Amino acid sequence: MSTERISARYVDLDAWETGEALEAMLEGQLSAVAAVRAALPAIGRAVDDAAARLGETGRLVYLGAGTSGRIAVQDGAELTPTFDWPRERLVFAIAGGEGALVASAEGAEDDEDAAIAAMDAAALGPADVAIGVAASGTTPFTIAGIARARAAGALTIGIASNADAPLLAAAERAILLETGGEPIAGSTRMKAGTAQKVALNLISTGIMLRMGRVYRGMMVNMRAANAKLRRRAEVIVARIAGCEEEVARAALAEADGDIKVAVLVVLGAGPETARARLAASAGNLRLALADLQ
Repeated sequence: MSTERISARYVDLDAWETGEALEAMLEGQLSAVAAVRAALPAIGRAVDDAAARLGETGRLVYLGAGTSGRIAVQDGAELTPTFDWPRERLVFAIAGGEGALVASAEGAEDDEDAAIAAMDAAALGPADVAIGVAASGTTPFTIAGIARARAAGALTIGIASNADAPLLAAAERAILLETGGEPIAGSTRMKAGTAQKVALNLISTGIMLRMGRVYRGMMVNMRAANAKLRRRAEVIVARIAGCEEEVARAALAEADGDIKVAVLVVLGAGPETARARLAASAGNLRLALADLQ
């Protein structure tokens, strides 16, 4: 596997001066980001298919082990505060359980039965989307989980850094991130891990774009859970509605903190009318604004 080979570029890494070694490792990180570009068509197909599947009830399911699992959990965990994605519409299946997020559980990645049990417990169906992440693409836990999710009718997405990896064959949507040899052979927390984080950023954010949770580059589904976010919400409403921030603050209070409802309230709709317009447009503020106009 390319992720396991010793790279000629880094074979004397331990003999170099610190600055030279860091420069070389940074070069590897940049090449990892660049490797995602070749996968953009596959990522785009996965995003469009996932957004179409999820609808009003579908769940995003993240599967992985070790570094890949931790990166997957980080991506999913950030969707609720950023896009108000319901926590009950997230499922995390990580080899070794929650404890593996902060401590190594290397043997757990071979436990196929645990992955199958996790998918069965989640009772997956056609509206769900399962994303399996494994740098090698050979992790038994992740492959078994994706195969079970696919058998249950869920859309499955596999992300790996080795061509012809079993995980890519197991998933409906295969995303190959060809990051090649690592600065430290087999240490996929480096180049492969960086590419995984970039790809997951693109996938999850792309899904939220397609599902109307972003408007004009702003997180209009965000819930203002602290002072910083309340201030951000006021600025967002003021920018979109073209009003003073004091007006935006009052509209947010009337809208129970819902940014999209508050925008429509500023523009003349009552809260209930605003909610009805958003419901009719599947929560898409752009469509609701066009209807209002």
